[in-house]
Formats: sequence, structure tokens, C-alpha cells
Amino acid sequence: MAKEADVKSYGFKETIKTVVYAVVSAVAVRTVAFEPFNIPSGSMIPTLLVGDYLFVSKYSYGYSRHSLPFSLNLIPGRILFSEPERGDVAVFKLPTNTATDYIKRIVGLPGDKIQVIRGILHINGTAVKRVQDGFVQVANQFGRPTTVRRYLETLPNGRVHPILEITDNGPLDNTGVYEVPAGHYFAMGDNRDNSQDSRVLSEVGFIPRDNLVGRAEILFFSTNGSARIWEVWKWPGAVSSRLKRFFQSID
Repeated sequence: MAKEADVKSYGFKETIKTVVYAVVSAVAVRTVAFEPFNIPSGSMIPTLLVGDYLFVSKYSYGYSRHSLPFSLNLIPGRILFSEPERGDVAVFKLPTNTATDYIKRIVGLPGDKIQVIRGILHINGTAVKRVQDGFVQVANQFGRPTTVRRYLETLPNGRVHPILEITDNGPLDNTGVYEVPAGHYFAMGDNRDNSQDSRVLSEVGFIPRDNLVGRAEILFFSTNGSARIWEVWKWPGAVSSRLKRFFQSID
């Protein structure tokens, strides 16, 4: 009986050790390598859709306290830093509320002057090239489908990405000049008329270097939201229309 008790005790200890190792490994991977995120809003349509799940590389821009679970204050400033590039789709902590993660496209670097004039992005006084690329249908604020213009925007470094514009005379389509401070970045959503981003200084504004979490790399899963997590029988229909998005790189 004693031996049987010893065996059971040993088995329990090994199970606990395995669980602990698994948790530590998962935390380590999420901290230094990749962390999964999901997209809850349409501000990055057409690049990212509501219901997309993606991996963000934590090492892309180095590490800060926001690289750690719960933003533990164990890293002073930023270490192993690499400068973001224009066009990167980046996850960052909202400057006005660091408990909130945002994902937008980096369009302005430290020292840049950014302005939007009649819907066209200007960087350091030069209009960014924008070419119409057809039309797409998206849901409006009332959930009804509406047709909007799709453009291809080419940033000064040659990076090309799609954007959507409902109008060129919306509230954020004509702005003043934003001067990006040292150690900060300017980010915008690809769904230009439905994105609260760096153009809204009171809510987002300039993104401090230390607030960068990582660069969006791979879209690994997507669902159209028609099935709740427990409605297993509806999952095939929820994902079938999104299969082409699985394991796509994010540009």
C-alpha cells in the first residue's frame, strides 16, 4: 500500500511539474516571440477583418514593459530596439489607456510632418500616391452593406497597401499638420473614415516608442462571427467563407 501511495504521489508531482513547465513555456513564447491577437473592429478593413486572428512578433521592435504579461514594470525603457518601418501593421498600447491594445498602420516616423488634405495623406509636405482599385462592400454603422471606394496607397518607402474611403470630406479627411515628436509614431487605420487613430489626439495621438507591442505578421484563422464559441455545429459555415485568409502574411 505504501508503494502504491508513493507511485500516486510521484505521478501527481510529475503532473504538476508538467503543467508548470507548459505555462512557463507559453508565457516565455508570448513574451519574446509571438503573441496571438484577434480583431474586434473594422478600422483596418480591408487588410484585417472583424473575426481575424493573427500572430504578432514581439521581437520586431525590441522589448519594453508592455512586452511582459500585465505590463509588469521590469524593463526600463526599451531594449534591443529596432525602428518600425512605414507601412508596418503594429499592435501598441493605447497612449491614453495602456490597458487597451490597438492595431493600426505606422505611417509617420519621429520628426515627420503628417497631414490629411481632402482624404489624401501627406508626409513631409508631399502627397502620398493613391490609385483607385475598385469598390468593396462593407457594413455601415447600422450594420447595413454599403459600397465604398478602395484605393492602393504607396508610402515613400515603396510599401503599397489598400485603404477604404467613403468620402474625402469626412471629419478626419482635412486636418492640420501633425509634427511627430522624437521617440513617437503616427498610425492610421486602413478604413480611413471609420478609424479612431493618431489623427484624434485626445483619444490616441502620437504613439510612444515604449508602447509598441509588436508587428502583425501572420493571419492564422478567421471567422465571420455567425457562430458563438459553443455553437459547434455552426462553425463550418462561420469559417468556410474565410478559408482563403488562413495563414496569410500581413502586409
